[in-house]
Amino acid sequence: MLVFDQVTKKYPNGGFNLDNISFTVTPGEFVFVTGHSGAGKTTLLRLLIRDFLPNHGEIFFGDTNITGLKRRQLPSWRRQVGVVFQNYCLLPLKTAYENLALVLRVGGKTEKEISLIIPSLLETVGLANRQNAFPQELSGGEQQRLAIARAISYNPPLLIADEPAGNLDKDSAWQVFGLFDLVNQWGTTVLVATHDEVLVKKTKKREIRLNNGRLVDS
Repeated sequence: MLVFDQVTKKYPNGGFNLDNISFTVTPGEFVFVTGHSGAGKTTLLRLLIRDFLPNHGEIFFGDTNITGLKRRQLPSWRRQVGVVFQNYCLLPLKTAYENLALVLRVGGKTEKEISLIIPSLLETVGLANRQNAFPQELSGGEQQRLAIARAISYNPPLLIADEPAGNLDKDSAWQVFGLFDLVNQWGTTVLVATHDEVLVKKTKKREIRLNNGRLVDS
C-alpha cells in the first residue's frame, strides 16, 4: 500500500510544491495524478524516488518508510520503482538491446539471463524487431515503449510515469497507456501523472487531482 501522510514540500522562496497532501493507493491499483502545469504532479513523483525529502509528513510503500531511508538504502529502494519520463531518457549511443542490458546488469543479472529477458521485454512492448535500432532510429512512440520496457525490466512493484504521452500523437499515446494497463494487470501498482483529461476520462481509472499544490480530489 502507498500512503502519503500530510506531506508538504515547499519552494525555496516560500511557496508550495505540495501542501499537506494525504492519500492512499491500494496494492495493484492504477491511479492518474492530474492537474495543470505547476500543480505539483512532478514533485509528488520525485518524492517517491527520493530525489528530495518533504518538509513535513511521511510517505510509505508497504513496510518501507520512504522518507526515513538512509542514503545507502536509496539504490535498493529505487530498484523497486520503475520510472518513465516524458523525454524517454534513453542512452543515444546504445541500441534498444543495449539500453535494456545496462539496466539489467546493474540489477545483477548475468549475460545469459539478459539474453533471455530482453527478447521477451521487447516482444511485450511491440519492439521485437527493433533490438538493434538506436534511439534516434525509433519514432517517439517506439522510444517511449522502449523506456517502459526498461522501467519494467526488473519487475518493480511500483511503476510511475511523468507525462509519458506529452510528446506523442494520440495513437502512440493510446499504445503507451495500453502498456501501462497491461503492466497493472500483472499486479504492479501504477501512478501516471498527466494533464490529458480526455484520456483520463476514457480510461475510467481513479484520479488524484492537484491544484496549486493542494489535493482537490482523490
